[in-house]
Amino acid sequence: MIEKKTVCQIVDEWLEGKEYFLVEVTISPDDKIVVEIDHKEGVWIEDCVELSRYIESKLNREDEDYELEVGSAGIGQPFKVLQQYINHIGKEVEVLRKDGRKLCGVLKAADEQHFTVTVEKKVKPEGAKRPTLVEEDETLVYDEIKYTKYLISFK
Repeated sequence: MIEKKTVCQIVDEWLEGKEYFLVEVTISPDDKIVVEIDHKEGVWIEDCVELSRYIESKLNREDEDYELEVGSAGIGQPFKVLQQYINHIGKEVEVLRKDGRKLCGVLKAADEQHFTVTVEKKVKPEGAKRPTLVEEDETLVYDEIKYTKYLISFK
C-alpha cells in the first residue's frame, strides 16, 4: 500500500515556491489517492493536471497499482486547514457548533488555537420598544465546532 507520508512529501516538493497549499491527502485501502489543494484565488485545472503528472512521475506503477485524483477543496466544503480560515478573513462564513447551534457572520481573525466571527444579534436596549441589530464578536475554539465553511451568498 502507498503511504500517505510519501504522497505528502511528493506534494510538498511540488508546492515549494508556489502559493498553493495542501488541504488533505487521503488514501483508501484499495490505493485510491485523493489530493486536495487550495489557493487564495482559486485552483486552476492546469495546475491540478501538473501536480497529478508530478505525483505520477514520482510513484512507480510497477510496484503499486493506484488511482489518482487531484482537485481543489470545494467552495462549499468545510474548512480543513488553518490556511483556509486565513484566506477567508473578511468573508461571510457559516459555523455549526457541536451542540447544534449554527451561526453566520464575517470571519474576523484566525490562528492555531481559535477563530473569531462577527455576528449580528438583536438586542433590546433598556427602555426601547424594539430591538436593534448590533455586531458582536464570537471567539470559538476549533474543538467546539463541527464545521466552518464559506457562506455562498447571492446578495
